[in-house]
Amino acid sequence: MAQIPNAERKTLLLTGASRGIGHATVKRFSSAGWRVITCSRHAFPEDCPWEAGPEDHIQVDLADPDNTAAAIEEIHERLKDQGGRLNALVNNAAISPKGEGGSRLGVFDTSQELWYKVFQVNFFAPVILARGLVEELKAASGSVVNVSSIAGERVHPFAGSAYATSKAALKALTREMAAEFGPLNVRVNAIAPGEIDTAILSPGTEKIVEEIPMHRLGTPEEVARVIYFLCTDQSSYINGTEIQINGGQHV
Repeated sequence: MAQIPNAERKTLLLTGASRGIGHATVKRFSSAGWRVITCSRHAFPEDCPWEAGPEDHIQVDLADPDNTAAAIEEIHERLKDQGGRLNALVNNAAISPKGEGGSRLGVFDTSQELWYKVFQVNFFAPVILARGLVEELKAASGSVVNVSSIAGERVHPFAGSAYATSKAALKALTREMAAEFGPLNVRVNAIAPGEIDTAILSPGTEKIVEEIPMHRLGTPEEVARVIYFLCTDQSSYINGTEIQINGGQHV
């Protein structure tokens, strides 16, 4: 199949692409012919088989507002050969700090500094990226997908208080962004995965699985398919919603 010129390809900017849901999302979009620009605090790994990776990877520490702003300037440059268009922004990167032995960090256990860091990565970075790239999103009539969590609406046995409240804030942000970005013909939605089979699962997750109506974990590929749906014309009139991906765990 002939390579589509960059100027004609749809482009996704994805944060947190190195593993799990992010990695599956890269594969889903690239298989559909999209250009995928990945953002991570790590440099692009030399042993990664992703052929377009080094050219379409941006190393950025989303916990650092200045570094994030600098990354946005780099993204502006990278998108020039796309006619200054960005078809989709997926805010997937997040941190969920744990205590000693992987224990849950509650309100009293989480330092003020750690509260700030969690919110910077999980909440403020999506705000900064969406505002900084709004012209490119507008030019493409693009879509924003914020990756929230089932922990954003209920106390979770493993996800800490800072993580959970940052995800609840991200859900509210999605609503506010949808109202303000909608008139620009940019849709903003969220997904809220439940227990997904990734490397960050905590010991004891099997007990939660027993309570899920489908009696199994979700897969990163199942989440990636929903993200793709929200970034395409198949969801052209969906705006400001949050889709639960949890096998019925929320019921």
